[in-house]
Amino acid sequence: MAALAYTLIATDLDGTLLRGDDTVSERSLAALARAAAAGARHLVVTGRPAPRVRELLGFLGTTGLAVCGQGAQLYDAGGDRLLWSVTLDRELAETALGKIEAEVGEVYAAVDQDGTEGLTLIEPGYRMPHPALPAVRVERRDELWHAPISKVLLRHPVLSDDELAAAARGVVGSLATVTMSGPGTVELQPCGITKATGLALAAEHLGLGRERAIAFGDMPNDIPMFQWAARGVAMANAHPELKAVADEVTTSNEDDGIAVVLERLFV
Repeated sequence: MAALAYTLIATDLDGTLLRGDDTVSERSLAALARAAAAGARHLVVTGRPAPRVRELLGFLGTTGLAVCGQGAQLYDAGGDRLLWSVTLDRELAETALGKIEAEVGEVYAAVDQDGTEGLTLIEPGYRMPHPALPAVRVERRDELWHAPISKVLLRHPVLSDDELAAAARGVVGSLATVTMSGPGTVELQPCGITKATGLALAAEHLGLGRERAIAFGDMPNDIPMFQWAARGVAMANAHPELKAVADEVTTSNEDDGIAVVLERLFV
């Protein structure tokens, strides 16, 4: 029997595996099941924090590992516990936020708290990019810092995501890593933490290497994951920056882009 071309399949969620209504198509589920039957491991690698993916991982039948929080959390779905997590220092986050506002004016902020029961807190003016995801509104910004956090989410009333991300990178320096993970989603996370660092840690736990890993994504926060994996596949709906570094562009998340590729690889 021929060796598998890829033994590790890493997929982003929003805009990639998930359709716009936060569901996974039957075709995509079947393609992932076929790959699993052949011996490949599927890893969800998402910007969502662990508490916001628990139900979805259950639907996917995932009882193993998932990389959450842009790589800041390695979550054991079967045990409902974090095997590893790194928090964003709240003083550094507040300083970074001040530098960004000095550059671009007022922004609206939210945070994802650390832990398997962590909340998403949003300050006045912040609008959730995914209205279906639960969030708790606080009255003042200083309430965002009351408990350990994994990241800060930012929105600007006028600037585009690309403009806000570029301005933030220009002033934040080593205080945090700036990522853009979806429409209306510019984020600050612990310095040096990316999807690639989380994926590499998960792969090490599974005894798998990057040389037989394939990654699927749609936004610039997936670029480090593409650089780590042997092959990176961008969705048709992907951001131009990701398409520029992808080895292949498949169809959109609405058109089963992951399944299109997996059906070709796992016949």
